[in-house]
Amino acid sequence: MASKGVRVKNKHAAPVQITAEQILREANERQIEHVAPKPDQNISDPEELAELRLEKRKIYEDNIRKNRGNVGNWIKYALWEESQGEIERARSVFERGLDADHRASALWIKYAEMEMKHRQVNHARNIYDRAVTILPRVDTFWYKYTYMEEKIENIAGARAIFERWMEWHPVEQAWNSYINMELRYNQVENARAVYERYILCHMEPAVWIKYAKFEVKYGEIDKARSVYERAVEFFGEDNISPELLVSFAQFEERQKEYERARTIYKYGLDRIPKEAARELFDAFTAFEKKYGDRKGVDSVILNKRQFQYEKEVEENPHNYDAWFDYIRLAESSGDVDKARDVYERAIANVPLVAEKRYWRRYIYLWIYYAVFEELDAKDMERTRAVYKACIDLIPHKSFTFAKIWLLAAQFEIRQKRISSARKLLGRAIGMCPKDKLFKGYIEIELQLREFDRCRTLYDKYLEFNASNCQTWTRYAELETVLGDEERARGIYELAVAQPLLDMPEVLWKAYIDFEHALGETDRVRLLYDRLLEKTNHVKVWISYAEFEAAQDEEDSTAHARHIFEQAHQELSKGDDKQQRKMLLDAWLSFERSCGADSEAQKVVRMLPRQVKKRRELVNEEGQSDGWEEYWDLVFPDEETKPHLKLLQKAQDWKRKMMEMQQKKKLMQQQEQEEEEDGDKEEEEEKNEEKKEQEAEKDEQGGEDDNSSKADETRKGEDGDAGAAEGAAAASA
Repeated sequence: MASKGVRVKNKHAAPVQITAEQILREANERQIEHVAPKPDQNISDPEELAELRLEKRKIYEDNIRKNRGNVGNWIKYALWEESQGEIERARSVFERGLDADHRASALWIKYAEMEMKHRQVNHARNIYDRAVTILPRVDTFWYKYTYMEEKIENIAGARAIFERWMEWHPVEQAWNSYINMELRYNQVENARAVYERYILCHMEPAVWIKYAKFEVKYGEIDKARSVYERAVEFFGEDNISPELLVSFAQFEERQKEYERARTIYKYGLDRIPKEAARELFDAFTAFEKKYGDRKGVDSVILNKRQFQYEKEVEENPHNYDAWFDYIRLAESSGDVDKARDVYERAIANVPLVAEKRYWRRYIYLWIYYAVFEELDAKDMERTRAVYKACIDLIPHKSFTFAKIWLLAAQFEIRQKRISSARKLLGRAIGMCPKDKLFKGYIEIELQLREFDRCRTLYDKYLEFNASNCQTWTRYAELETVLGDEERARGIYELAVAQPLLDMPEVLWKAYIDFEHALGETDRVRLLYDRLLEKTNHVKVWISYAEFEAAQDEEDSTAHARHIFEQAHQELSKGDDKQQRKMLLDAWLSFERSCGADSEAQKVVRMLPRQVKKRRELVNEEGQSDGWEEYWDLVFPDEETKPHLKLLQKAQDWKRKMMEMQQKKKLMQQQEQEEEEDGDKEEEEEKNEEKKEQEAEKDEQGGEDDNSSKADETRKGEDGDAGAAEGAAAASA
């Protein structure tokens, strides 16, 4: 019987996984498949040796025949022949390999090393000579060749090889090797000559610096300075290198020529772009900290900050905050031309969008520029030109800046050109009238004591904006100061008659204070009455009552109390309980100040009490969102009639129920109408079926008549039988 397979209950992955790499590693470590080493073979017979050599040569020849381009096969073959002492055969193999691939540098090197191993110097020299002739761009051949000549102390030959190599303008390391060889044998002049050719082949600042350091190392200070000067002249102002100047300045610093070093640093900072002069600037800062005075250090820090600001404004020319910092830095340096140049560069970055919010910071550049020209540069004509250019630049049809117009006018006034200032402000009002322009122009005329012009400006201002209550108030105050009370009263009357006012309470208060200051008590009462016809605000009532209480009349207290009572009646009609409580608090304090305890107790009984209530919260969808508690004010007159509120709620509930019943009746009527329509359709269908059946009966012949008669007689018999059975049952 076949055995059943093992069932695996847990099919989840094991916690420790074994990879194929681990399996192979363990197999290798345990050496499951043991490979026996190749046995040693001892050869004692020359014939057997010759046979073995022949076999090996055949193997090597077969490998070469299969792949002639494989340099490794040629090298192995030649080195095996060398190991057998067959030098001629090894040379033959190398030559055959070079014929197959003359660009294989490894083949040339192994060939030459074999000759050197067997002290065949001329053969090796011949091989290297052929190699550098065929492959002059392979530096390894030249290095090996010169090393071999120097090893056998053939310095003249090595120098000749280097000269041949330098004709090919090799890399910098080749020149350095040539110079190092000359210096190993103390040939300083030869090394200097090599450097002269070196700097012409590789025109890099690092080469010039290395040449100068070479001269310093051997004590030739003047020659080193000459090398640096030649380097600066060679590269010129357009391609000057910060690295070269730093090295030159540090050289002068080591020679204690501090002024020369400072001059070199300043020369570089003035000519090298700021983004490329970071290294030079850091070196100059360190130099000034070590050898400079406070002024020099400040100058370095100033240049550093200037570099930072230049970078910021270059990245974002419309970053006006960076321009402000840069301008302050330029002004602190005391150089007017430099500061002016920064201002001109800053104002050239006009905002790209004609919206006022983008121009707010930009316009201050012009303001600072004009102030700088007036106060620091003392150039009034240029200041006037700055203001004019700014005004011409602003798109006044879209928006304007009243500050610019007013500053320009004030500048003209300081220059005692009043007519120019008036023309400028008149032009501003004509082009783009604004509240701030009118206020500034009026203020200037007030300072000049030109009151007729102030009246004219106020008239124009009110034509422009008649809803500004402050303008009406200031106009009336001006007339009051000038002593024309009737004119001031007329202005107030015109103001309160305006259909639209931005702050009418300010205007009415000013009008009342005006009449009160003149002692016109009746006019004040009349104004309060007129104001209460327009508004029922509690502060108006309190102010009216306080005014009456402050009068020196006998019945002033009664008048004030009457006003409080009237105010309480009016506010009781509304729903604002806070205003009503505020009135009662003011009324109570008034009664207590008068010393009327009975009246004060009367007011106390009118005060509300705080009651905690609950109300339902409703969300945006009209659904209930919970309940919250709040404090409400309950007045005594509300507590005396609680049944009215209950009756009102009952009436609301009754009205809702009646509406619901009406909706139900309408729905029932609609359902009945739909049912009646269905019954009529069924009756019509039945009538049509009856008509069809009658028509079919008419078509039938006499057979139908006879059959009907037989049926009738049968039915009569059945009826008689049924009647007899019924009678028998009744008798039983």
